[in-house]
Amino acid sequence: MTRHGTAGVVAIAAALLGLAACGRLGSKAPGRDVVTPLLQQEAAVIKQDGERFDPALRMKATWTIQSVDVAERPNDPERPWAGTIRCKVRSEMRDEQGAVVAKESERRFDYLWQSGLNRWILQLSPSPAP
Repeated sequence: MTRHGTAGVVAIAAALLGLAACGRLGSKAPGRDVVTPLLQQEAAVIKQDGERFDPALRMKATWTIQSVDVAERPNDPERPWAGTIRCKVRSEMRDEQGAVVAKESERRFDYLWQSGLNRWILQLSPSPAP
């Protein structure tokens, strides 16, 4: 083998080792049993943050987690899982006469599992057209 041929083989081997070290070559996505509890933790944080009382608004919110769903994305090794958290939100506040006014709404949060970061990433939905 020539000196240039040996250098080429060494360069290719180094590149392959570098890719393997970064997790790009032969990386295996975590299973549903690993990612589902992590999405459930995200849901718990959303609920906790949503129910935090703000005295300036004088509004009480109750968040109920309706579902936490995980679906496989087989042709996307960088984002092998999609997740959805659905919540029902009940907001209560008092009007000028002191009567309780309640409003209910539903919220949906879409996530993708990012293999490079090894965590769920919230996907921002586009704003509705005016």
